[in-house]
Amino acid sequence: MLNRLKSAEPARLHLVLMLVLTFSTGVIDAVGYLGLDRVFTGNMTGNVVILGMALIGADNLPVIGPSIALAGFVLGAIIAGRVLKPEAAGWSKRTTALLTAVGVTMAAVAVVLFAHAPHAGDPVTLIITGALAIAMGMQAATARHLSVKDVTTVVVTSTLTGLAADSRLGGGTGAQWGRRLGAVVLILAGATAGATLLHVHAGLGVLLTAALTLVVAAAGGFAPAWTEVGDPAATEPAASNR
Repeated sequence: MLNRLKSAEPARLHLVLMLVLTFSTGVIDAVGYLGLDRVFTGNMTGNVVILGMALIGADNLPVIGPSIALAGFVLGAIIAGRVLKPEAAGWSKRTTALLTAVGVTMAAVAVVLFAHAPHAGDPVTLIITGALAIAMGMQAATARHLSVKDVTTVVVTSTLTGLAADSRLGGGTGAQWGRRLGAVVLILAGATAGATLLHVHAGLGVLLTAALTLVVAAAGGFAPAWTEVGDPAATEPAASNR
């Protein structure tokens, strides 16, 4: 297994690792929405929409949770941006360190969830929401720095748009359809897995996400001699909000 990682082509491995994080985002957002009072900790578009409706009292939607998630996500992205600013696009020791921090944060949150059942409006639940949002903001900014085209790990709106608009039906060539479709399917599969695990315990989905993130950090940082190379398919950093 380690020999295969050493010999793997950088761009392809980075793509696989970001798709794994896309799956984990689906898991964590399912836990957030269903287990933390209708809050997304990865998909900020959903939080903005929920907050907009909540401000007029629609369907008793939460205000504090989405607000904390938005602030936490932005803070996490700022932290990752500052850490990665001196680095060229691609994988580095700082990339590994950031994703490891994300995994450790999620593992800590899972432990808290096993000890404290989440409740709407509960201070501990709000702290959990903030911690997960910070972690996801760090993940999203790190994925953006890696510049794996069409795989932001946190949202699929732009990915789905590209898949449709660039398809043969849309008048395009269908380029990159595999990774685009994979990102959409994996975030869907992740949400399904997260919702399923939630029936057992809220902490299980977060624990799974922590494990996947730590595996990604370890796999990506295993061969530093070549992980500095970015994705040749990427022409610009992927957007992290749409």
